[in-house]
Amino acid sequence: MKELKFVDVGEGITEGHLQKWLVKDGEMVKEDQPIAQIETDKAVVNLPAPISGKVKIVAKEDSTVNVGDMLAIIGTDSELQGVASAPSQRSAAPAAQQPAMQKPAQVTGPAQNVHGIIATPAVRKLAHELGIEINTIAGTGPGGRILESDLGGQNHIAAAPAAKAAPKFSQSLEQKHWEEIERIPMSMTRKAIARNMEASWTIPRAAHMDIIDATALFEIVKREKPRVEKEFGVKLTFLPFIIKALVAALKDKQNERFNSSYDREKSEILIKRYYNIGLAAEAPDGLKVVVIKDADKKSIIQIAKEIRELGDRVRNQTVTLEDMQDSTMTITNIGSLGGGYLSVPMINYPEVAILGIHLVRDSPVVKEDKVVVGKILPFSLVFDHRVVDGAEAVHMGNELIEYLQDPDFLEMI
Repeated sequence: MKELKFVDVGEGITEGHLQKWLVKDGEMVKEDQPIAQIETDKAVVNLPAPISGKVKIVAKEDSTVNVGDMLAIIGTDSELQGVASAPSQRSAAPAAQQPAMQKPAQVTGPAQNVHGIIATPAVRKLAHELGIEINTIAGTGPGGRILESDLGGQNHIAAAPAAKAAPKFSQSLEQKHWEEIERIPMSMTRKAIARNMEASWTIPRAAHMDIIDATALFEIVKREKPRVEKEFGVKLTFLPFIIKALVAALKDKQNERFNSSYDREKSEILIKRYYNIGLAAEAPDGLKVVVIKDADKKSIIQIAKEIRELGDRVRNQTVTLEDMQDSTMTITNIGSLGGGYLSVPMINYPEVAILGIHLVRDSPVVKEDKVVVGKILPFSLVFDHRVVDGAEAVHMGNELIEYLQDPDFLEMI
């Protein structure tokens, strides 16, 4: 017999959301067969069966699980006798029967087993505030743990007095509109985004903005697009060229600090001699950053294929932790969303800079002392001012412009 526990799947993850079971309770499974789908704050991962045998599901689907929690037990019929299965989804209280608004419970410590009752200190505090005797609650979490959702459902023997059901708020506006406010729990991805943005906001930032005459780039992509799609089955866009131009600029000694991170404790700048370009990608559950590894060693076609493959994984929610690790500088393609002229993107901590690319549009440009209609590409280079100065940002921007306006360079890559 073997227990299936939620283990740390990487980068210090402490909790996950058990999205769904890929097998049924009592089903025979084979060793290494994916049996559970867990959403972490980085990606959705499949947990494999540790051994072959019959699975007894212990953790409830659509619930939060912590590292170390037991999810299932796998063994023979005799070994599984007496092991209780997880409550079915149908036994949970319908959403409509829960209070319209509950006071958020911050998990401030591990679940404690006091007098046979398993609950975190935050859940115990919430039960007290709601006037609910916690020993009357039938917990639906792993091992009978009492969850916050249990306090609002029908899992307690005696309902809390109606007068105590409404949480207390210090702000009069919230008191006035209490029944008209809906609290939406943040997904694992959204929690990660919030943490990363808070970390990013600690960076003293500045921004350099400019425009690129993208006429040559536009013409090359327009000319090569049908051939590339026919021969390689991939859609050619501006982005692979921008990635290659960015890497070429980063390899210049004067621009190397843009491909670095800052060690605050040691007051050191960590210059990176490898070029892993992150790409901000909008996913159904929130923003993710996927990474083109060793972009300096790949061709335009290879990068185009990888962009497509990573984009498919993000949309299908099959992107892995490996797909999103170890970026050295990030590009956010605001133009792909169909709008925006200039912006100030958030730096992907702990990187030093981010390049925001905007919508290519028609605009008057000067060619041989004549004003003609050309294609312009606005960009924003946001950087950590502890590591990079404004003059360096201007140099970096100018070099990026030179590469993307040079037909010879664009043809060569």
